[in-house]
Amino acid sequence: MVALRASGRRVSAARRLVLEALYAADEPLSAEQIAGGLDGRVPRSDLASVYRNLETLERLGLVQHVHLGHGAGLYMRAGGGAREYLVCDSCGAHRTVEPHALDGVRRLIRADLGYEARFSHFPIVGLCRECAAHRGGG
Repeated sequence: MVALRASGRRVSAARRLVLEALYAADEPLSAEQIAGGLDGRVPRSDLASVYRNLETLERLGLVQHVHLGHGAGLYMRAGGGAREYLVCDSCGAHRTVEPHALDGVRRLIRADLGYEARFSHFPIVGLCRECAAHRGGG
């Protein structure tokens, strides 16, 4: 809330609701989930208002969004530590991983292609262990 006030923006009820929803969740949320009230954990809200506030909060550095698969972007509070993602292209399961777990992949990409890779906005997509085993790939 301090960052909102410092930027000259009001701490409106709608902005507070979006932030409360993001703090109440253990994983990234869609705007629809936030507007829906997270199964009664926070009050329901207008979807257009949620999107407007998410955009403002992201510009202020309080919220970040990620894309985990083929659906709409998901949102989470910023500052919760660096996170990167793996997503199963078959079942849609996603897994949060600590960035250091992907350092070997980053080193290979840097050595072979000259890129400094990060997987915080878009995930690494493939098959989870269960789907790979089911398809005979593991």
